[in-house]
Amino acid sequence: MPCCGGIFDWDQAVLRLAELDSQAENPDLWTNAEAAQEMMRERGRLAGIIEGVQALERECADALELIELAETEGDAAVAKDALKSLSALAEEAKRREIESLLSGEADGRDAFMEINAGSGGTEAQDWAEILLRMYSRWAEARKFKVEILDQSDGEQAGIKSVTLQITGANAYGWLKTESGVHRLVRISPFDSAARRHTSFASVWVYPVVDDTIEIDINPADLKVDTYRASGAGGQHVNKTESAIRITHIPTGIIAACQTDRSQHRNRATAMTMLKARMYEMELQKREAASAATEAAKTDIGWGHQIRSYVLAPYQLVKDLRTNYETGNPAAVLDGDLDPFMAASLAARVGATRSDASAMAE
Repeated sequence: MPCCGGIFDWDQAVLRLAELDSQAENPDLWTNAEAAQEMMRERGRLAGIIEGVQALERECADALELIELAETEGDAAVAKDALKSLSALAEEAKRREIESLLSGEADGRDAFMEINAGSGGTEAQDWAEILLRMYSRWAEARKFKVEILDQSDGEQAGIKSVTLQITGANAYGWLKTESGVHRLVRISPFDSAARRHTSFASVWVYPVVDDTIEIDINPADLKVDTYRASGAGGQHVNKTESAIRITHIPTGIIAACQTDRSQHRNRATAMTMLKARMYEMELQKREAASAATEAAKTDIGWGHQIRSYVLAPYQLVKDLRTNYETGNPAAVLDGDLDPFMAASLAARVGATRSDASAMAE
């Protein structure tokens, strides 16, 4: 696509959108439904980017005009509000600049996210639940849809594991840099002696795939297990084995779903998740950093973390890959993750665009 490749080309994007608009008016478009869906997806993405930039330009011009008017009339309150609007527009422009780097093959797709507690029992399981809340808050702030597909609760508190589907524009592109081990240091709320504990949990993200992407899976390579869904789901869920777990034997990849009362629908969702995992593996192989990424998956513990969240004895969240850090962990744990994601995205593109890291500053 002309506007891809790490740097968004505005002129090419406008021409491409006009071309796609013309194709959309072709009455024969939907004779090939898969190609039509892919084309409409590209059209929607481009239209969203272009309309967003145009809206920023309009709002910026309006704010500047309001400031001039306020200065002429000596209205300090109006001028202050307009300056505040300009500041918010600057932040939005920075976010969109980073978002323009989302030109990977699967960046525009929705995302599956798995969160798994590391060793450490209740401490680690509570940390996994905190991460679930953090990513849910981040997604909700973007008006993304969050759906829990599978969850295993801890014995006393927290969760052992959870699988989410996050639906929204460029969900995978934003979240892909969150894959890895996350480390928490805090005074334990479960320790009567109020000692400091270190906990680990892993986060793995992979793109949602559809029928436009062909993933060949031999049915003989699959092991399918049924089990009773856990949690409060009504009598039907608790008394029938509607939950599905599918294991791809050659790779060891496991996909599970218990969100629906229908075993058939759970199986379909689990198969979609399995294909997504296999697709993500292929994408990772194509990236130069794939070896480091896979090495990080060997253990959920010391030496493998990508980010540290320190709540005691001092306050700090630091990404160990980009060295981006903040002294406000409360905001981060409440979903303020954009600066970390921006720094990671800029670092990925930095190999071909040396000044990309300046965007995250």
